[in-house]
Amino acid sequence: MDEHLQIRRFDELPSPEVFASQIEPRNVPAVFHGCTKDWKAFSKWSPSNGGLDYLQDRVGSSVVEAMFSRSAPVFYGDIRSHERVPLPFSTFIASCKMHQQDADDAAGVCVQSDGNGYTGSYVEQTCAAFEDAPHQVYLAQVPILNNENEEISQLEILRDDIQMPTILELKELASINLWMNNSQSRSSTHYDPHNNLLCIVAGCKQVVLWPPSASSLLYPMSIYGEASNHSSVDLENPDFFIHSRAKYSTEYSQKVILHAGDALFIPEGWFHQVNSDKLTIAVNFWWRSNMMSNMLEHMDSYYLRRILRRLVDKEMNRMLHRSSVGHWKPENHMLEQPSNGEAGNFDYHLDKQSESKDLKEKSQREVTMLNQLEPLALQALHELVSLVHDSVELAGQNHPVDSASDNSGVSMKEIGHQKIVTADKFNLEDDPIANILWPLEPLMLHNIFMVMVVSTISQEPWKL
Repeated sequence: MDEHLQIRRFDELPSPEVFASQIEPRNVPAVFHGCTKDWKAFSKWSPSNGGLDYLQDRVGSSVVEAMFSRSAPVFYGDIRSHERVPLPFSTFIASCKMHQQDADDAAGVCVQSDGNGYTGSYVEQTCAAFEDAPHQVYLAQVPILNNENEEISQLEILRDDIQMPTILELKELASINLWMNNSQSRSSTHYDPHNNLLCIVAGCKQVVLWPPSASSLLYPMSIYGEASNHSSVDLENPDFFIHSRAKYSTEYSQKVILHAGDALFIPEGWFHQVNSDKLTIAVNFWWRSNMMSNMLEHMDSYYLRRILRRLVDKEMNRMLHRSSVGHWKPENHMLEQPSNGEAGNFDYHLDKQSESKDLKEKSQREVTMLNQLEPLALQALHELVSLVHDSVELAGQNHPVDSASDNSGVSMKEIGHQKIVTADKFNLEDDPIANILWPLEPLMLHNIFMVMVVSTISQEPWKL
């Protein structure tokens, strides 16, 4: 990892001016130790100090929106992998107490709240599902303060227990949220559209981070989807055949472990994946970055044109480099983001670096070689190569091509002693290549092409 992307650590919070001028503009994560130790929440919410009883007394009657996932302990951002369900906060607290006391046979408690906007039967069904599988529920992004939504925040009463970090005193916050899990959990790899300060009140979290420049290694989901900011790589069982570049993502990641009292600044666009210990409580602050705040709405069309222009330039560069890919060698500084506006080249280099490694490994383990082809396949390959060689020799000698035509519209081109028929109308019987490939079984055709690919990659001469 390049030095300018290294995560910095601070033993105490800097002043708002230092944060705004020296830390935030770098767009690199930073860890602040002791950030939450002066909060009321730090002592009152601690499960080891009666914090669960305190939280139940304060907001136990509230119904919160919880994330329910059958893929737990992994919680994926894709809407197809989870659903948001109403859950009495007291039910979740009761489950936390069960985990704390290791009383697996304890009965769940379901408390309903009047006037919460949910029907009693729906809440009862949620409670029943939760009691069957409490580890499948995660209180993720439950709002304490939400300036982007006019709805009342579900846990607004807890705002008094949270002290605004000094580095955010001059910021216009988008939201403050509670994150709480009763058992170990993992979030899918994603980035946020806002700057983020993640503060640990109790427990421990391990966060793995990647810079935005490593995006191509993480395969973000389609921009048109609900989870466009999430990686499509499966955390538990990654398929490197589908996501071949993902195997190199660890080379560009950084890992931090946060304990109670610590805070992590995660700039917008930085991918992160979070592992949480059981009974971990955290609060995060989101605010718009200066760049996003300064993007005026009436300039959107201009921004779009500039971005499209960069994408076009990037693709043109890829096409130019592709012609000489055999001579390209990856460098250690490929992860450095250019400062001259040519950041688009970066994805090309990452793609080619991964592609070069993939092809090299594949060629080393490839089992389909010339001497392993069946006689029929070997004969077909020989005929294909002969056609190519005859055409190349003819072009090299610059021989005139005699052609004749009849009333049927079919022209004859003589190459050596072989005649190739070119028809005005598409006819497989008149195509010499089709005649070679037509009788072959699909697997045999696959093996022929694999031999051609392997030989091309290894740049070894044909030995037929």
